Amino acid sequence: GIGETIKDYIDAFKRAKKRQGILQVLNLGMVLSAALIMYKTAIIISNSESPIVVVLSGSMEPGIRRGDLLFLSNWGSPFQVGEIVVYKIPGRDVPIVHRITKVYDSGGIDTEMMTKGDNNFRDDIDLYQRGQDWLEKSHIIGRAFAYLPYAGMLTIKMNDYPAVKYTLLGGLSLFALYSGE
Repeated sequence: GIGETIKDYIDAFKRAKKRQGILQVLNLGMVLSAALIMYKTAIIISNSESPIVVVLSGSMEPGIRRGDLLFLSNWGSPFQVGEIVVYKIPGRDVPIVHRITKVYDSGGIDTEMMTKGDNNFRDDIDLYQRGQDWLEKSHIIGRAFAYLPYAGMLTIKMNDYPAVKYTLLGGLSLFALYSGE
């Protein structure tokens, strides 16, 4: 009778919801996989371990500002004075975006260079490891070839204000799980 029809309808609805939920989780997995593949492809194409970085400080202002997104590459000619590079010193978590001010090439394996932030008074020798007077090529993550102004501000806001990060991630998760599309 009518009771069985309603029960059948409810059972079919539960099965459809479960199936839809599984499809949404699979869809989210596909989107995340595609993003990871695109990032790994950018690493290969740019020859850089980090092809995209967000500028975290104002040391390169006014040309490059905090929150700008830099695109990096490790292809090209030898390093030249005036190039903007991103380097990482062992033992420090955050890479540094500064301009090359001097290049010393002894003709050996490693090129050495001095860097400085455009908005800084002194060169970066104090940022290098103790006893290190020059930056080595091995420290370079990449050289900037393009940038998007302020495109990384959301990343900075999420780091400065963790509540923004958790609210945004929570909202996106709820949207992904409960959207019907």
